[in-house]
Amino acid sequence: MSATVAAPSPARLSTLDKYLAVWIGLAMLAGLLLGRWVPAVADALNAVTIGSVSLPIAVGLLVMMYPVLAKVRYDEIGDVARDRRTMVLSLVLNWVVGPAMMFALAWIFLADLPEYRTGLIIVGLARCIAMVIIWNDLACGDREAAAVLVALNSVFQVVAFALLGWLYLDLLPGWLGLSSTGLDVSPLEIAGSVLIFLGIPLAAGFATRRIGEARIGRERYESDFLPRIGPWALYGLLFTIVVLFALQGEAITDQPLDVARIAVPLVIYFALMWGGSMLIAHRVGLSYPRATSVAFTAAGNNFELAIAVAIAVFGATSGQALAGVVGPLIEVPILVGLVYVSLWSRRFFAESPAAQGEQ
Repeated sequence: MSATVAAPSPARLSTLDKYLAVWIGLAMLAGLLLGRWVPAVADALNAVTIGSVSLPIAVGLLVMMYPVLAKVRYDEIGDVARDRRTMVLSLVLNWVVGPAMMFALAWIFLADLPEYRTGLIIVGLARCIAMVIIWNDLACGDREAAAVLVALNSVFQVVAFALLGWLYLDLLPGWLGLSSTGLDVSPLEIAGSVLIFLGIPLAAGFATRRIGEARIGRERYESDFLPRIGPWALYGLLFTIVVLFALQGEAITDQPLDVARIAVPLVIYFALMWGGSMLIAHRVGLSYPRATSVAFTAAGNNFELAIAVAIAVFGATSGQALAGVVGPLIEVPILVGLVYVSLWSRRFFAESPAAQGEQ
C-alpha cells in the first residue's frame, strides 16, 4: 500500500491555493508598508516574545503548521522510516551539502560584509522544520515522508546546530585563512525552538487525527473535517509573512542594495539545492511524491530559528538579523515558484521498480 496520500491535481486547487503567489506577494508588500509607515508596530509586535521570537510570529507559525500535520496519516509513517534511500539522501543533503553550499556562497558574494555573511551562514545551518510542510503539500509531495524528514531534521538540529556553527563560523574559516566569527548558542535554546515550533503543532495534529478518526472514522475525517481546517495553514502563512516583514520593513526599504546583495546567493542556493535534490532523487529511483519531499526539505530553511539565534547572539538591529529576515523574503517567492516547477516535473517521474519499493 502506498504511504502517500492522494493530493488534488493542480486543476482542482482552490482559489486560495491557485493564486498563492499573488497572496504572498500582497502579504509581503503589506508587511513592508506597515513596517515603513507605522514604525511603532515593530515595538508592539515585539512587546511579547517566546524565547527571542515575537509572539505574533509564533502564533502564525503554529496556526500554519497545525492543519498540515493534522492531515498526516501517522499509521503509515513507519513505511517512510524504513526507506533508507530517502532517509540517507535527506540527511546528506541537509547536513552536509546545504551548510557547505551556503558557507561557500556567503564567502563568494559577501566576503566584504562580515555581518551579512555570518547571518547567511546561520540561515544555512538552520534546516527546515516549518514552511517546507506547506510547500510539500502544495506540490503534492508525500505528506508522511515530509513529516518524518522534518522530525528527523529537528532532532539533528538540536544536536548539530551549535557544532556546525563552530565549524563554519570559527574552525573552517581559520583553516582557510579567513576571518572567523563565534556563535555562542546552546543546544537547550535550539531544543526550545524546535519544541515550540514543531513539537506543539505535531502533538496537536497527532491528537486531532487520533481523536477524529476514533469518533467519526477516517473517511469522514478526511472528507469533512480536513477541508474545513485546511485553509488555516495558508492563513497562518500569510499572517506570519505580514508580521515578519512588518518587523523589518524599515530596515529592508532603507537598505535595498544590501538586501539585493544578500538576495543573490540566496536565490542561487535555493535553486541549486532544490534542483540538485530533485535530480538526485530521480536518479536514485524515488517516486515523484517522495522526491518532492526530499527536495523541499533540502531547500527549505528554518528561518524562525535563524532569526532567533541572530537576534539572541548579535542583536535585533544587527546585520546578521537583517540577513536572517532577508532569508524568507527570498525563500518564500522562490519556493512558491518551485512548487509550480515541481508540479510540472511530475511527467518525468515514471514509477520505476526502485520507486515501487516505497509502496
